[in-house]
Amino acid sequence: MKKWEEAEKDYLAGMKYKDIASKYNVSINTVKSWKSRHGWQRGAPAKKSVHTKPKKVAPKIIDELEANSELNDKQKLFCLFYLQRFNATWAYQKAYDSDSETAMVNASRMLRNAKVKKQLTILKKQLSTELYFDTADIIRQYIQQANSDISDVVDFKTVKKHEWYKVRSETGKYIDSAGNFNWVPKIDPDTGEQSYYYENIVKLHDSDDIDTSNIKSVRIDKGEPVVEMYDKQKALDSLMKYFKDDESISKAKLRKLTAEAKLAEVKAHDAGINDDGQMTAIGNLLDKIQEDVADDDTE
Repeated sequence: MKKWEEAEKDYLAGMKYKDIASKYNVSINTVKSWKSRHGWQRGAPAKKSVHTKPKKVAPKIIDELEANSELNDKQKLFCLFYLQRFNATWAYQKAYDSDSETAMVNASRMLRNAKVKKQLTILKKQLSTELYFDTADIIRQYIQQANSDISDVVDFKTVKKHEWYKVRSETGKYIDSAGNFNWVPKIDPDTGEQSYYYENIVKLHDSDDIDTSNIKSVRIDKGEPVVEMYDKQKALDSLMKYFKDDESISKAKLRKLTAEAKLAEVKAHDAGINDDGQMTAIGNLLDKIQEDVADDDTE
């Protein structure tokens, strides 16, 4: 049984995020991503392996738009396309079949249209629609990306290593294809001490133990693993754009996500570099913000 499957049992049994994270030696964000990715739900009926036919339901968004006599057909199409990507220029191009230059000029004007703006606010709150289902999936993915942490995927550290060079000797302790030799310290002429260098070590976690959906790509570059995560700040910007009209979203939580994104960027950028000043400052900020959102994170 995989680690996340065992963790799911603990979650369904009532165990808290922090306790699950401690038990399986992962971060709280990893546990949350498992919950989101695998659909953990307390009190949900047992999963059954049954093939069911998808139900065809009248989309509430379509019904809402059809009932709106204040918008013309093109404006209604714009609303539909905008909800898919929250990209006004793209939505205008699709709805009006226009070129990109025209769309760039008119898209922002469309968003300022009071009737269109009001309709978009209403549509965002419609949950049971085929179109919004696609949008909701995107939102959930953005939330996962915003909560992701590079340390969930890799371990990295910097190791100080001294420099040595080979001195050939018939009585040398070591041997290679050229014969016996000894390792002799390489002395720094400026300090008179043994010279050294720093080596950055990156170790990937087992794919079975992490949420790979937050990884954009993994490749080997010159023998070293390179992991690229999805852009946390871009995900946060998209979430802010979506939730800015939703009063139920805690401002403190959004501030917390922003701080976490900055912290992750510092970790990724400074991997292997002994510069903890910025990370410490952001960490202190997170501690302060955590007090503001404690009531929202009861699990």
